[in-house]
Amino acid sequence: MAKILIIEDEESILMPLEDNLKLEGYEVSSAKDGLQGLSLAAGHPYDLIVLDIMLPKMDGFEVCRRLRQDRVMTPILMLTAKSQEVDKVLGLELGADDYVTKPFSSRELLARIKAILRRANEPLRGIDFYRFGDIELDFVKYEAKKGGRPVPLTALEFSLLHFLVQNRGRVVHRNEILDSVWGKDVYVDARTVDKHVSLLRKKFEDDPQEPKFILGVRGIGYKFTG
Repeated sequence: MAKILIIEDEESILMPLEDNLKLEGYEVSSAKDGLQGLSLAAGHPYDLIVLDIMLPKMDGFEVCRRLRQDRVMTPILMLTAKSQEVDKVLGLELGADDYVTKPFSSRELLARIKAILRRANEPLRGIDFYRFGDIELDFVKYEAKKGGRPVPLTALEFSLLHFLVQNRGRVVHRNEILDSVWGKDVYVDARTVDKHVSLLRKKFEDDPQEPKFILGVRGIGYKFTG
């Protein structure tokens, strides 16, 4: 049984979400402010954290930053406001695995949660280890290094890299990436792929503005050349 922590202060969101997750068979804990959420997340072994951005005492960004700083790599699904595009990017940069924008349907959120848990628990098959440039990727241990130094990656980032490596030399459409990495049963905007690719470039490319390994193909998708 997967254990899920919800950090959310809005009762209208928290209560139905708790009930729906429990009906799905998950073990659910909750916190209504950032400090309490951080304490629970750092002190207990959860399988997933659902984290709102706007929280009392400590916002979701700071909670995420501190958890990743302390090497707590539990997958994090952030809840963001629909109009705050910058929030989504910042959350991913701080180490969140994915985000859902408010307002959202229970069905959409449950599908996204199941997808994240599936990625975190399913081994990446086909390629165990890959090296390109000064970068080393271990898809069994979920470890990445650049120039011998560890690079922190989320489970989703590992899945995305694994897919690109498996399809190296071939142009892959954004929708193909979404279906293979996020899942066919999950609705995700195609621009989400662009955001995650941009973050991977920042972590691995010497010049993210002039990438050598993850190339964009206008109007189609991406091509990995490593």
